[in-house]
Amino acid sequence: MLDQIRALYQSMPAKLAAARKKFGRPLTLTEKILVSHVDNFETQIWERGKAQLLLRPDRVAMQDATARKQGSL
Repeated sequence: MLDQIRALYQSMPAKLAAARKKFGRPLTLTEKILVSHVDNFETQIWERGKAQLLLRPDRVAMQDATARKQGSL
C-alpha cells in the first residue's frame, strides 16, 4: 500500500506538467486532483461539458462504517 502511495506522488509532477501544457494555463486545485488520479491522461477527452473521467482514486471517504470494502463480509 505504501508503495502505491509513493508511486502516485512521484508521478504527479509529470502529470501536472502535461496537463498545464495541454490546457495552456495554470491548474486549479480541483484540476490537479482530477488530473493526478485520471486513468490515462493521454487518451482522456478533456472537452468541457462532454468529458467523462475514468479515475483511479487511491483513497475514498465514506459516511459511516456501513461502507465496507468489497469482499469483507
